[in-house]
Amino acid sequence: MSKNVNSMVDDLVGTLTDPIIVYPGGWGDSLPEWLKNAITLERLTENMKETKGWQPTGTDAEACAYLNTASLTMPMDSDWSQIYLYVAGKTYTRWSKSEMPDDIRVDSLTDEQMADLKRLKDWLYRRRTTASQEVERTERRQQKEGEVAKRKAKQPALFEF
Repeated sequence: MSKNVNSMVDDLVGTLTDPIIVYPGGWGDSLPEWLKNAITLERLTENMKETKGWQPTGTDAEACAYLNTASLTMPMDSDWSQIYLYVAGKTYTRWSKSEMPDDIRVDSLTDEQMADLKRLKDWLYRRRTTASQEVERTERRQQKEGEVAKRKAKQPALFEF
């Protein structure tokens, strides 16, 4: 396989197996199952865009999950509340086939809020791919250490001091 195909396969596997990044504080287990499924499906969509030359980024569903867990951990300022309601509304409508209630729906963001959302999604993408790489590195290191231990056990020392 060429490096390009290997890279595409790795990206696809990561799309399905990379962790969902949540705000630290213990609320990660509270994500609804539909949101977890939406994250996987949106990652697949982003993966297809990347094969067409688009810059990889986090998804609306990933941003929604992160901001959901953040909102359960600490109060958010008005900008982040607006961003959360905006991305939650888009995600909820897209995957639940229902509309957000009018009294909390946010249909647009300021340029600064949109830039903050983009930075968050970019950070989420980097964070999840870094976490995946760390797991792979740990597995490779453990495998290598196991192989060294097996060789050492099979090969007796020539001299013991």
